[in-house]
Order: sequence, then structure tokens, then C-alpha cells
Amino acid sequence: MNWCQYPGYVIGNEALTNYGCRIFGGLGTTMQLVAISIVLGSALGLAIALVRLYGGPVASGIATAYTTFFRGTPLLAQLFLCYYGAGQFRPFLDSIGLWTYFREAFFCAAFTFTLNTAAYQAEIYRGSIQSVHRGQWEAARALGMKARHIFWKVVAPQAAMVALRPLGNELVIMVKSSAVASLVTILDLMGSTRFAFARSFDLMVYVFAAVLYLLIVEIIRRVWDVAERRLTRHLSHA
Repeated sequence: MNWCQYPGYVIGNEALTNYGCRIFGGLGTTMQLVAISIVLGSALGLAIALVRLYGGPVASGIATAYTTFFRGTPLLAQLFLCYYGAGQFRPFLDSIGLWTYFREAFFCAAFTFTLNTAAYQAEIYRGSIQSVHRGQWEAARALGMKARHIFWKVVAPQAAMVALRPLGNELVIMVKSSAVASLVTILDLMGSTRFAFARSFDLMVYVFAAVLYLLIVEIIRRVWDVAERRLTRHLSHA
């Protein structure tokens, strides 16, 4: 008996026994999509936040338009625009060597998810940076520190503590939102579950998928709670 068939054997469900391995394989795809989008989106989001705060009127306006679009339109619409629209730009993408990636549904989804979460993370970073009292900047300048050193050594650590909880919420949202990837032929957790249901007509496979999503979210929540307690433990004694 394969380990991924174990849940089906335990509860005596034939569909989970037959398709358990496929569903767990889809779970791995989901985790890859989320990990790629969150990591890349974090870097892009921080850059956008800095542009909005310190980039000047034109650059700040462009960054604001970016966050407004990706936060104000459905993720599914964005995914369809990328997946179905990339083909219309094939000559250009081919000329720069990117068509190999955009013709694959997985990379289209990862690209879309990255752009989407970057917009939300940019607002989280922007708000957390602005929450640091202006006196911190002034005190650091009085000590002769340069602007970049003030930001990375004084402002950023304080802003990170403020941003930690919202970033955890964004990660949870991305885990659940990643289910839309199944609509562009990706066999992620939801896509594999749909495949299993189409062949077994057993609703238990959806219940099992829901439990897996719940477990992932609960693990993230508990890890974030531990991280938050460790990073803010000095504040509890203030």
C-alpha cells in the first residue's frame, strides 16, 4: 500500500484509495505555486512600496495604478488575461525568449499570482513603513546615519513586526485563492480533486481536499503565531 492511499484505506473510501496519490501530487503543485508567488511577490511588493513612498510623483502614480488594478480586479480575470492573452503576444515573447514559459499554464499562473500578491504586499509594506514614527528618522539622522542605513537598520526592522500579521493573512489568502489555477488545466490540489470527482462522482474527494486546505492554513497560522511571539517578545516587557 502506497502512503498516499492510506487515508482511503483508513476511512474505507474507494475514490480516495484510487486517487489519493494524484490528490497529494496536486497538493505539491499548489505549494510550489504559492511558494514561488509569495517569494517573488514579496520582493516586487517591497520595491513597489518604496516607489510609492519615495519615487516621486510620476513613478508613485504608476505604482499606485498597478496596485489599484491588481487589488481591484478578480484574480481569475487576471489569470485568464495572462493565460489566454499571452498567445496574442507570441512574436514578441518569442523574440525575447519567454514564450517557452508563457505557453505553460503553470508559469502563467505563477506569473499572475506573483503580480497579484505583490500588489497586496506592497500596500502592507507601505502601511507598515509609514507606521514607524517620524522621530525614528530624525533621531537616526542626528546620529549621522545615512538614509539607506536608517531605512534598513532602524525603520525596516520595526516595520517588519507591524507587517508580519498582515503578511501571514496574505499567505493564507494565496493558498486558498490558488484553487483558481485548476481552471487553466493545472492539476493542483483543486484540479486533481476535480479530476478524481469526474471519474468517481464521490463528494468525499472534495471533503478531503477541503481538509487538506484547512490543515495547510492551520499550520501557517500556528507558525506565524510562534514567529510573531518570538519577534515581539521584547515588547511584552515594555
